[in-house]
Amino acid sequence: MSHPAAGPGMVHEAGGGVYRVWLDGGGEVEASLRGRVKQDRRTGDRVVVGDRVDVAPAGSGWAVERVHPRGTELVRRGLGGRLAKVLAANVDQVLAVVAARDPDPTPSLVDRLLAVAESSGVPPVLVVNKVDLPGGRETAEELRRLYEGVGYRVVGASAATEEGMEGVADILRGHMSVLMGPSGAGKSSLLNALHPDLALRTGELSARTGRGRHTTVSSRLIRLECGGVVADTPGIGDVGTWGMSPEDVAHCFPEIVRFEPGCRFGGCAHLKEPDCGVRQAVDEGLMAGSRYRSYVTLREEAAAAGERRPGG
Repeated sequence: MSHPAAGPGMVHEAGGGVYRVWLDGGGEVEASLRGRVKQDRRTGDRVVVGDRVDVAPAGSGWAVERVHPRGTELVRRGLGGRLAKVLAANVDQVLAVVAARDPDPTPSLVDRLLAVAESSGVPPVLVVNKVDLPGGRETAEELRRLYEGVGYRVVGASAATEEGMEGVADILRGHMSVLMGPSGAGKSSLLNALHPDLALRTGELSARTGRGRHTTVSSRLIRLECGGVVADTPGIGDVGTWGMSPEDVAHCFPEIVRFEPGCRFGGCAHLKEPDCGVRQAVDEGLMAGSRYRSYVTLREEAAAAGERRPGG
């Protein structure tokens, strides 16, 4: 298809310096970056899936002439904690996906996934896959009680039996979403259940580690039959927030925001200060101890990451 004027569009796949762009006027092109675009200072990669760009003819091909400002950036810590990794741009919700069994979920993992979304300013929804496995529904119900109490939406589903998949489709419909979660949670299986023609690769758990093998190797956007667009991203092993001060971590926990007005001192770290409204809420069972422990851990990691970064 010929696109003599090209113009604006959205990056739906990126890899090896080549960017596949859905054009607003219809069709798609493969483009490389103009030299001046390569000089732009941006968080993480200069261009990621979801970026709005302008493309134009360049020789026998196409080039990205401009990258528009991002409405949102889903950012997580890269390997070693020294680099930012932008998973996707301009998404309006995160589906944090965990498995009810195989691999078993932990509150600390769920809290990290939710915190990455919160730190990026993107609303999260928790999806618990594999509820069909033995004990899966009980695990999903435990997670539902905990996280709906915080204020999050929680959906149980099974890609294998299609239980709950209509609920997942309803969440995705009309949105640009990203599925985020550990390998083995079944993100690709969920997308295959929603859109069988995708035939995304799925993998079994490693017998040695009990963890999932990475089956998604690069990020891309997928248009779903249910009417949404979703970013399929590689499984996350080193999950952590990026660029936050220790003080900012509290903002990733809605219940801390709710209870910290009861703290005696402004700027309370909720660690050892006297008359802390947050620790009192934990003592009274109004905030889950697991959530508080996750807050302390992420706060410590934010402080350590700040020390490692240049100027930290």
